[in-house]
Amino acid sequence: MIETARLLVRKFRAEDGDDLFEFLSLPEIYTFEPGEPIDRATAGEVAAERATTGNFFAVELKETGKMVGHLYFQRLNPTKFLTWELGYIFNPAYHRRGYCSESAHTLVGYGFSALGAHRVVANCDPRNEASWRTLERIGLKREGHFRKHAFFRANANGKPLWRDCLSYGVLEEDWTR
Repeated sequence: MIETARLLVRKFRAEDGDDLFEFLSLPEIYTFEPGEPIDRATAGEVAAERATTGNFFAVELKETGKMVGHLYFQRLNPTKFLTWELGYIFNPAYHRRGYCSESAHTLVGYGFSALGAHRVVANCDPRNEASWRTLERIGLKREGHFRKHAFFRANANGKPLWRDCLSYGVLEEDWTR
């Protein structure tokens, strides 16, 4: 568990399903993310599955115990390059309070100090200004803009709806603590 002034960044628990449902059931979450809104039962299954992995972290308010979002932090292959990828999704009811920046910054620092990361990377849709501003706020630098790099959905004819991607990264030697 990693602690900040206001937050706990911790392993998922199976009982996080209800809090996860509150935001993963919302269509607006998937504007820039793959997938579709999920029901309460699926949210419970997702929480239980994430409780068994080390790649997803719940972000909990210390004051109330409420899970307000989650972080993804995965070591990439080839693992000898010591590169981790960061991602996040937060409940819109808790946006614009700094929770994402606070928890993501802390997790990146943990990646460098405790996990021996050489580099941390993240990607986002250029239209998702809140996301790329968060990445810049926590110290990642924009390294590239890839045109039509990924797709999450297809059109009525089954053709991919391609999206651009901004690539961000920071090296351990450039990390501001």
